[in-house]
Amino acid sequence: MPRLILEARRVGATVLHGLHGRRRTGPGENFWQYRRFVSGEPASRVDWRRSARDDHLYVREQEWEAAHTVWIWPDRSPSMAFASPLVRDTKLYRTLLIALALAEVLVEGGERVGIPGLLRPTGGRNVVERMAQAIVHDRSERASLPPNFAPSPLAEIVLLSDLWTDIADIRRTLTQLSGSGARGHVVQIVDPAEETFPYWGRIEFVEPEGGGRVTAGRAQVWRGDYTERVARHRAEIRSETDRLAWSFTIHRTDRPASELLLALHARIGTGFADSAGRAPAEIEPRVSA
Repeated sequence: MPRLILEARRVGATVLHGLHGRRRTGPGENFWQYRRFVSGEPASRVDWRRSARDDHLYVREQEWEAAHTVWIWPDRSPSMAFASPLVRDTKLYRTLLIALALAEVLVEGGERVGIPGLLRPTGGRNVVERMAQAIVHDRSERASLPPNFAPSPLAEIVLLSDLWTDIADIRRTLTQLSGSGARGHVVQIVDPAEETFPYWGRIEFVEPEGGGRVTAGRAQVWRGDYTERVARHRAEIRSETDRLAWSFTIHRTDRPASELLLALHARIGTGFADSAGRAPAEIEPRVSA
């Protein structure tokens, strides 16, 4: 865990260094910028002191305060311990790295972060240490999906998991979490071998969470059916997230963690910017699908 915390801080600092923030016009107390007055706007919006220094009229804009609660769920179930020879990190390590680094970035931006069932939302600068302590001392069963809880309508949820779970369970969880009006971001963390199925010859596959075993005499002949089933499962997940207006992202552990971190940071809060009367920018994160 100490090495994980250090790397999470490093990744978070790298991302923070390259960010210009999520600043946008909206209700708030902090000054953002001046802009030219647009014909048709109420005259009461003109900043006369600033306008007196120029030949143009200017409007003083405030920075939209996006502070709200973000719940982060890192899947720590047995299947997350997998790492193929193609990568260095297990899915669990990458998931915890993203969870801690995202918390660091969000709290730095004024948000509150919590873990369902483990840590109440906090905006403290020691959020990474508190999350790590909560995870280390958790003795409950490590479930793939978050427990039932009632997030506030202004909250957002980030679900980090390999999502190798029955689609009925995923559908039930997402429906319950979105019931209060909270928005969410579902991220499937996968090992590249789980997508490409690079196996040949006689292979024994062991189920990490049930102990079942399956032996393939010629594993390569399974590749087509396997990839088709993976695609179908993902299509079912995407159908659910689309129905709820949640985002769905696939992240492979052979890709940089910073890619996913940047994409999540860009997406979190955009729905609330909409409600403040501003259209969020279109974002096309460079994550592996």
